[in-house]
Amino acid sequence: MTEGVNGHTVQVVPAVDPGESVDPLGSAARVDIGVAIGIPEPYRTELQDWRERLGDPNAALIVPHVTLLGPTSVGFVELPMIERHLAQTARTNSPFTIRLRGSGTFRPLSPVVFVALAMGILRCEKLAAVVRSGPLDRPLSFAYHPHVTVAHDLAEDALDRAFDALAEYQAQFEVNGFGLYERGADLRWRQLRFFPFGRPERGPEPVGGGGRRATLGSRE
Repeated sequence: MTEGVNGHTVQVVPAVDPGESVDPLGSAARVDIGVAIGIPEPYRTELQDWRERLGDPNAALIVPHVTLLGPTSVGFVELPMIERHLAQTARTNSPFTIRLRGSGTFRPLSPVVFVALAMGILRCEKLAAVVRSGPLDRPLSFAYHPHVTVAHDLAEDALDRAFDALAEYQAQFEVNGFGLYERGADLRWRQLRFFPFGRPERGPEPVGGGGRRATLGSRE
């Protein structure tokens, strides 16, 4: 069962037998959260349009992003502690550049096609490791690989089209912080809070002239 609590959509778990395990923080209300770097405009709309045109069923559920912490169920009462942890993480980090270039895939392990990072990989890896510490310490099912998903859970021919169409895609932008997202009862992910980086840049990096719009490949 879900209920609204202070603007959040929470899952209320029925009472359990005293002998069963319970939420260690003593709360039955839980929320699904994630932490990610949102892709700025105009690239956000470009990549969102691609997901929709390819028929990705997840396109309407979340904006294009680089994941730092995947979907995670936490106790509602944990949120203040988690937000403090994320705020501290952001304060001790500085802006950096992400450059997107070309397409990649996790097939055959997972039916995913993504736009790959050509710059900013190490910074994303370090940032994700700190995010996934403290109250968000969680084991990983797979090695962390920063990327921007453009097609997921589609037929093989649609995944092939996505891979071919975005093979030449390029974009470059500055990352100035990250967001905490919550999954609502409608399964849509919405940003709860943005955490800006607190340290200045160590040095300027060139910013590219913009994204490169892809066209449907030969497997259309």
